[in-house]
Amino acid sequence: MSVTKNYLSLVKFSHTIFAMPFALIGFCLGIRNLDISDQSPNATGIMPTMWNKTIYLFREKGWLFLLVLLCMVFARNAAMSFNRYLDRKYDALNPRTAVREIPAGVLSSKNVLWFTVLNGVLFVVATYFINNICFYLSPVALLVVLGYSYTKRFTALCHLVLGLGLSLAPIGAYLAVTGVFDTLPILFSFAVLFWVSGFDIIYALQDEGFDRSQQLYSIPSVLGGRKALRVSELLHLLSATAVVAAAFKGAFGGLYWAGVAVFIGMLVYQHSIVKASDLRRVNLAFMTANGIASVVFAVFVIADMFVFGR
Repeated sequence: MSVTKNYLSLVKFSHTIFAMPFALIGFCLGIRNLDISDQSPNATGIMPTMWNKTIYLFREKGWLFLLVLLCMVFARNAAMSFNRYLDRKYDALNPRTAVREIPAGVLSSKNVLWFTVLNGVLFVVATYFINNICFYLSPVALLVVLGYSYTKRFTALCHLVLGLGLSLAPIGAYLAVTGVFDTLPILFSFAVLFWVSGFDIIYALQDEGFDRSQQLYSIPSVLGGRKALRVSELLHLLSATAVVAAAFKGAFGGLYWAGVAVFIGMLVYQHSIVKASDLRRVNLAFMTANGIASVVFAVFVIADMFVFGR
């Protein structure tokens, strides 16, 4: 049991709260756009509702939802464990990260590497049982989420690469259901891309001096704290723009707009409590505000789809 706990701590399993809700949005969007016209309309000529499509999907492919969740878990486990493996030298030197599992001697680097390989393989295998497009694109997805760990060594745009990795969640879940690309889930992917990139910059403020001393790249280490926060604000503005654009593209109703209000409110809140000269509430902004933003937003978006059948 302690071994399981150590690996869950290694991959920060609680942080799945960021991307998982958006994966659920993508999955439900796929259900909404699912074509079951050959099964309907029913005797009254009424086209299938969101509820009917959901029942049909789970009756015909009840395993699909589980496979999507497993893909999320396996991909994230591979990405996080590889990051810990690759950064083990820097983690040992940084007082903030010296307590992590590898530098603290809780897990060996060899075992963490094997854990990465195992999760990467399981991710690809899971996509094989979803559909061909997900399977064919699985190496690309792994390349993005694993490649992020190298980027801090040569570019300050590493935050955007991290955002890109998590932004695969909504479009990936949508592809799992429909097998095709569409504009609306891509808009949600852009929302995740800019949102994650923005709050990762805030989180990186804690290591501004350390990154600079080790010649590691990040927006804070290159631009300084104050300018880095301005970049973060711009990225979060772009994220807010994406969710608003999705509202019009998807013809959502009032529940969606309530979710937008909470999401944007949490973006504004985290910028109000973190200053370049005062980082005491970075973790509050990082975990609490963003956790609330993703979960509450997803609940309202999904509720809107089911209540209004849009």
